Amino acid sequence: QVQLVESGGGLVQAGGSLRLSCAASGRVFSTATMGWFRQAPGKEREFVAAFTWTTYYADSIKGRFTISRDNARNTVYLQMNSLKPEDTAVYYCAFKVGFGSGYLNGASYNYWGQGTQVTVSS
Repeated sequence: QVQLVESGGGLVQAGGSLRLSCAASGRVFSTATMGWFRQAPGKEREFVAAFTWTTYYADSIKGRFTISRDNARNTVYLQMNSLKPEDTAVYYCAFKVGFGSGYLNGASYNYWGQGTQVTVSS
């Protein structure tokens, strides 16, 4: 069993920044794929970023968001810069055993955090 606890969401003006954190416990973290997904009201959940042995980003956030991980702290981060109103969503971190394929697909992940709200005002 893995527990994921997210933090760092909030309200920010367009152009601002936020950093999300996700602390994992309960299982080996260093060989897990860590992903961030988001879900806006009335929309399906979508992939944002993932970190296996390298990083992957959705086109919509590339160049603005950065995923990083600290294996010593079992924590993954999402630094979000130049935020736009369309980035408003609940952001979820997710844990996938191993570095295999499927990092884009939420169904491939084994554990999920509770979500943290990010609201970007115009």
